[in-house]
Amino acid sequence: MTQSESGLPEANEIPQQEAPQKTPVFNLPTALVVILAFLIAVHIVSTYLLSEDGNGWFVFTFGFIPLRYALPLSQQGLELFWTPVTYSFLHGGIEHILFNGLWLMAFGAPVLRRIGTLRFTLLWVISAAVAAFGHACLHWGDATVLIGASGVVSALMGAACRFVFPARGGGYHPAIGHLLPRQSILQSLSNRTVLIFTLMWLLGNLLIAFGIPLVGDVGGEVAWDAHIFGFLLGFLFFGLFDRPIFAIRQQDRTDPID
Repeated sequence: MTQSESGLPEANEIPQQEAPQKTPVFNLPTALVVILAFLIAVHIVSTYLLSEDGNGWFVFTFGFIPLRYALPLSQQGLELFWTPVTYSFLHGGIEHILFNGLWLMAFGAPVLRRIGTLRFTLLWVISAAVAAFGHACLHWGDATVLIGASGVVSALMGAACRFVFPARGGGYHPAIGHLLPRQSILQSLSNRTVLIFTLMWLLGNLLIAFGIPLVGDVGGEVAWDAHIFGFLLGFLFFGLFDRPIFAIRQQDRTDPID
């Protein structure tokens, strides 16, 4: 068996007996199910169980507001420390959370299976902060509130582009996608499937930037810039979060349905 520079076997040399024979479409990792349930629970509590004033307090306390970082620290509360992450758990409506949830299932599942819960959590936290502060740099001093997991989902898309699409062509196969070799940045950009997907994704965000609504638009302003910062973080720096192939195989043997 030969290996690529990343230490992972070539896509066409993965032993068939080491990959699950069948993987249902919604056979999600347990940790991802917990995350989705948590996102739904947060939305239910903030939208349906709190009063209007309570909901306003909730969004102010856990949403990301660029204005916070343009004011002196003496005028700030402790919210500036946790809101760069907690905003990613809030959503503006059912369409918003369903849209992010579907993309999270599609791209979060292979990334989570590949790198494990701890590294996935670290990737979530860092990508949420990068997306938020990237947005803040372009909206410095803005009093609007940024909410939603779109920046994190975009980072997961970027990360998945480094391995789920075989270098020699073909689409994503859920049974072995997380076991494929990690491609270098240049190899990924030379992969026709990755290139087309990335260009289409960028085009969609450019349309949003010019005010053209797309599927999943919840009626408010869409933070397309946070999407782009998140995607770049996941695509360019996924190697820092990836782990050796032997750890991935061991997880598959011990917990094939997780």
